[in-house]
Parts: sequence; C-alpha cells; structure tokens
Amino acid sequence: MPSVDFRLYVVTDRHQTAGRPLASVVGRAASAGLRAVQLRERDLPIRELLSLALELQCALPDIQLFINDRLDLAVALGCRGVHLRESSLPAPVVRTLLPPSQLLGLSVHSIQGAVEAERHGADFVVLGPIYDTPSKREYGAPLGLQVLEQAACTVNIPIFAIGGMTAARTREVRQAGAFGVAVLSSILSASNIETATEKFLAAIERES
Repeated sequence: MPSVDFRLYVVTDRHQTAGRPLASVVGRAASAGLRAVQLRERDLPIRELLSLALELQCALPDIQLFINDRLDLAVALGCRGVHLRESSLPAPVVRTLLPPSQLLGLSVHSIQGAVEAERHGADFVVLGPIYDTPSKREYGAPLGLQVLEQAACTVNIPIFAIGGMTAARTREVRQAGAFGVAVLSSILSASNIETATEKFLAAIERES
C-alpha cells in the first residue's frame, strides 16, 4: 500500500478564492510547496468537474490530486487517489475497486469513524471539525484537541486535522498527534497564497 508523504492537504472550494481562478490559486500554493490537493467541488456537474480536474493535472503535474467522492474520475484520470465522505460509497467497496497504487482518504467526525475507516482500508483520515468554523458547523460542535489526541492514539493511519485551521493552531494539533492539517479558506482566501502556504508548511516542519 502506498504511503502518505504529504502533511498539508488543501481542500478546494472555488467559491472561496476571492474571485481568482481555482487552478491559479492552487498553482500559487504549489509554487510555495503544497504537494496535495483534494478537488471537492461537489456542486459541479460531472463534465465540468472532469474539465477542472484535467486543468489541474495539466497545469500542475507534480501535485498529488485527490477527487472527492468520484471514484470513476479518480481511476479514469489516474489521480493520486479518491477522498470519501462517511455518506459516500462504502469504503470497503471503494478499496476493492481502487488500484493498489492509489490512496483512499476518508473524512470522519469521531474516533469511531476513524477506527472504522482504518479497518475498511483507508490510507488516511481527515478528522474534524477540531475548531469552530462556519464551513463545518453542519457536522456539529467542534471535537477539540482531546478527541484528536485520543483518535491519534487509537488508529495507526495518518490523521489530518480540519476545521478552523490556522498556521498558529498547527502546532497544537501536531502536538496532539495529527499527522498533518487539511485547509480550505486559510489558504484559498488568503490575499497572499504563497505566504499563507509557507506559514502552514513552516509550522508543520517545526513539529516534525
């Protein structure tokens, strides 16, 4: 099974880029050291999502691209992997259909969710929300650092903390056991994409 070799994971939302083209924003983050991105444009029709995925692949061949939910696209395009929600296709089914060279990520919102994800073949999980954030309020109250720490002690696969993440909070979640951080607006909405990316990477490196 391939290993997870990135610690900063940008989750896309083209509505949070301050009007800038998504590919341009991701490209600027990549120029500052970003290595992995999850294409999560859930409101896009399949053809438009395909077009955007191809644009990212062509413009940024070195970026590890994950497709949210769409196993068919991830396999057809030979992406780095697919990322599932807890309400997506069952992880065991996806694992059997996904080539061994591709990674399976899963978003979870509890310790039990992380345990089940590992048991079902996930290569990593994104756990949250750790802190309060408008984009994650539908998933309930923030889990907090204690739940993150317990999850990190319970499973062996990498955990990426999400929800209200900032460069300053990266130190806390890494000390609590997070392998890395998953970020949306803190990078996508930043006035200086490169600087925001570099701050996250520097914070991660300090705790490595």
